[in-house]
Amino acid sequence: MGGGTILILLLSIFMGIDQHIAQATNIVYFIPTAVGAIIIGIKNKNIEWKLAIPIVISGVIGAAVSAGISTHINVQMLKKLFGIFLLIIASYEIYSWYKMYIKQKNKHTNKENKIK
Repeated sequence: MGGGTILILLLSIFMGIDQHIAQATNIVYFIPTAVGAIIIGIKNKNIEWKLAIPIVISGVIGAAVSAGISTHINVQMLKKLFGIFLLIIASYEIYSWYKMYIKQKNKHTNKENKIK
């Protein structure tokens, strides 16, 4: 979950801005930020082009299809779908954190057992 997700949430819930407008605002904010990150990534040679190109193509197609679909969905349904998306992402993040915590705990326990 990135800053765009939080921006949409803040704009739609706390500022009372329509969900469609919040999502469009997020895209307007995201594009220059992403371009800047790509320029820095290219400069620092941190981009794996064989991986990046299919991801970019998939992202552009997915964004176009999603934008087309979202214009035909009423705002209340869009808010519910976005809420479900947030719950899925939050659940995944909590699960990942828990899994990492268990690995660290087991690593620490194994280290102590080797010392004894």
